[in-house]
Amino acid sequence: MVLRLALWSVLETGQTFLTGYALARALDDGFLAGREAVGLGWLGAAGIGVVVAAYGTGRVYRAVADLVEPLRDTLVRQVVGRGLRDADGASVSRLTQQVEIARDTFAGLVLVSRSFVFTAAGALIGLFSLAPLLLLVVAPPLVAGVALFVVSLRPLARRQERFLVADEGIAAQLGVVSPGLRDVAAAGAEQDVAEELDRGVAAEYAAAGALARWGVLRTAALATGGQLPLVLLLVTAPWLLDRGVTPGALVGAIAYVTQALLPALHNLIHGLGTSGSRLAIVLRRVTWTPGAAEPEPGEQAAQEAPAPDGEPALQLSSVTFAYGPLAEPVVRDLSLTVPRGGHLAVVGPSGIGKSTLAGLVAGLFEPGEGVVRVGGRSVRGHEAVGRRVLIPQEAYVFSGTVRENLEYLRVDAVGDAELLAAARAVGLSGVIERLGGLGAAVEPAALSAGERQLIALTRAYVSSAPLALLDEATCHLDPVAEARAERAFAARPGGTLVVIAHRISSARRADRILVMDGTYTLCGSHEELLESSPLYRELSGNWGPVNETSPSEMSPNGISPDGPSRNGASHPALHARDAYGVDPVAGPGLAGDGGHVVAHRPVGQMQTVRDLGDGRAAGGEREHQ
Repeated sequence: MVLRLALWSVLETGQTFLTGYALARALDDGFLAGREAVGLGWLGAAGIGVVVAAYGTGRVYRAVADLVEPLRDTLVRQVVGRGLRDADGASVSRLTQQVEIARDTFAGLVLVSRSFVFTAAGALIGLFSLAPLLLLVVAPPLVAGVALFVVSLRPLARRQERFLVADEGIAAQLGVVSPGLRDVAAAGAEQDVAEELDRGVAAEYAAAGALARWGVLRTAALATGGQLPLVLLLVTAPWLLDRGVTPGALVGAIAYVTQALLPALHNLIHGLGTSGSRLAIVLRRVTWTPGAAEPEPGEQAAQEAPAPDGEPALQLSSVTFAYGPLAEPVVRDLSLTVPRGGHLAVVGPSGIGKSTLAGLVAGLFEPGEGVVRVGGRSVRGHEAVGRRVLIPQEAYVFSGTVRENLEYLRVDAVGDAELLAAARAVGLSGVIERLGGLGAAVEPAALSAGERQLIALTRAYVSSAPLALLDEATCHLDPVAEARAERAFAARPGGTLVVIAHRISSARRADRILVMDGTYTLCGSHEELLESSPLYRELSGNWGPVNETSPSEMSPNGISPDGPSRNGASHPALHARDAYGVDPVAGPGLAGDGGHVVAHRPVGQMQTVRDLGDGRAAGGEREHQ
């Protein structure tokens, strides 16, 4: 196939040869010598060469197809085989689009490279035939320009690939964020999303700058190899004519440069420089193995290190957070450790910062001081994203099937048996049966608030995140259904549970309870807190006597799961206003203390229900007023 391609390309070499040679002979032997018929004959020969070359070009395309199709077939077999073997969902895109891009781009590269080689050969042979001096003028800058392009090809292609990847990354981010602006605002993640987009824009800007700097070499190569020979021919024309070069030969040399060498070099530089990078990107993605990290261009993908053994599930070290540089801190100098498998409840008046604490643990907020770690990793890092899941009061349920809603947070396939077992554990089985099974369609607006909460809870239960954060996520369930769901999460193997409690019964089920009372906090068991915290006694409805410590004995950060820290007398910042002692509705003006959701998936790929207070209740549920 390669030999046949070369043989048909020889016709193009002949046509290029006649471009300048026939023109020179037509001038020297014909028109300038007063023999018009000879001049017209040479021009006619050049025209016949164009017709013959056109026929050869058609045959060249057939030969290129025979060369390219085997590459396409190889890629198709590889993509289909991996899709069947690994259940790779991206195989359809690779098969229908990326394989075709690889085939077309490879064909373009073959045509451009072949055209330059045979065109340059025809032109150089023609120059030597007209006058060897012409070859000495044209060949050196041509070789220098090609050499400069070859030297810059690899770094230029690498930087162009980085630019394309950065551009695709921004497009992907905007495609996710733009439809989900409502979710971003609801989650209080505007700053995080803006910072992430800023990083993408900065990366593309840097890549564009590097590409532009290296692109100067491409322009220099084209100017040196294609335009400098023309300038040299014009500058040295008197010298060449004095040394026996005929006017026709000089005109033929100019034709070789302007009609053959310059266009061929231009196509080579722009075609090979752009299409080569595109082909490299596509081939890298087509041959990428699912489950392996996709490496950045020119870099080895870093492997995520496993979590250190023995690290607690959650650790806050001297954390302080405020909603502005001049605002009073909502959380001040808070230190807390929750061991793996622990069960912590967080109680306190409305607006005191419970949901803010959940947002800090979920990575939605960045503390002004201190560090939050999940499984030994910074909560703001990518390593911690899949290790925690936050279920808010406003349950997110999207249109689709029950199965799609429940397995949304899992990257691997989930069997029906596992989904049904999770539903039984959390208490969703009755809802699934009423809807018609796992394959039944879900209409969020047709579900009660309690049913939506059960779906969201089961989705989090099915996820592989070991740390579950329930931010009043059971407020629309009755006490029995709430207890069942919380006990299911607490019993998950290797699971850790943190509950923002809206009922005191929920707090009593926890191993330890964190009482938030403005600046001062206490952590301990139910019995210990009844002795040490007036606020907790008030929330519990137990007004027994208590020994209080003096203000001089208070400690703002004496929090540990090993026992309560007696931080002195404490009074609620706001009075409890519901029957259970905790108002689940954030106070007015307390920005950021609403519900949030973390799905360790791109923001915006979820559908918010339109009416969370529809007043309906499923069996075993109660609407929380």
